[in-house]
Amino acid sequence: MMTCSILAGMLATTSAVADDALRSAIAAPNRNPASIARDGARHPYDVLSFLGVKPDSSVAEIFPLTGYWTEILAPYLHDKGRYVAVLGDPAGNDNERYYATFPPALQAKFAAAPSRYGNMRTAALGVHHLNFLPPNSVGMVLTFRNLHTWMGDSDVKPVLAAFYRALKPGGILGIDDHRARPDRKQDPQALDGYVREDYAIALIEKAGFKLVAESEIEQNPRDTTHWPQGVWTLPPTYRLGNVDHAKYQAIGEADNFLLKFRKVP
Repeated sequence: MMTCSILAGMLATTSAVADDALRSAIAAPNRNPASIARDGARHPYDVLSFLGVKPDSSVAEIFPLTGYWTEILAPYLHDKGRYVAVLGDPAGNDNERYYATFPPALQAKFAAAPSRYGNMRTAALGVHHLNFLPPNSVGMVLTFRNLHTWMGDSDVKPVLAAFYRALKPGGILGIDDHRARPDRKQDPQALDGYVREDYAIALIEKAGFKLVAESEIEQNPRDTTHWPQGVWTLPPTYRLGNVDHAKYQAIGEADNFLLKFRKVP
């Protein structure tokens, strides 16, 4: 019979191997230099560890955009897990067409490195394609800085319902977004790109999820949220161009909340 000490040692070894694999994926020299430059603001190791991503996890990432997380998750999950890049539905509205594919250079990069990205799969999500994966088929759905977009398009309720359907019972929904100040009334469309954390939690729990953990990994107290072009005033967008560029550079990327939910019956 296996003793508790042997079992604990095996679990510790497995955890250490997973940690090393994740750190290696983040430190890979072939990641986009622009993405690497953002690691200090996005904290990839801490974020993925908090969400509980393991080498054998099945993960659907919603709207990977420039592939920041794809370049980490696809290699990390390549051997034992499953990574699905959920792109926008080109038959939907203009916003979805923008997200319909990875940029050509990124697509070429993925195709040229099958040992890292060969097991990656894609799916489509949009208002006309909400059944983006079979029901109860993935253990985790992760989406980064997209909630405000769905609020602005009035798509948030059907999108959250789509996540619920795709997740296995007990599956995890990980979500972050730009945090609005709690003393400000929430704009239901989040037109400045900011969402109150309590508002987000209530919205997501109404869709059938239960909040299990919150994290301050991505906090930035320098972000007051009062900017002329909303969150896009700040890096990496710099919507004002050269106007007060140094000021906004010093503030850094937005203050974000990070939330972990579980699918419940």
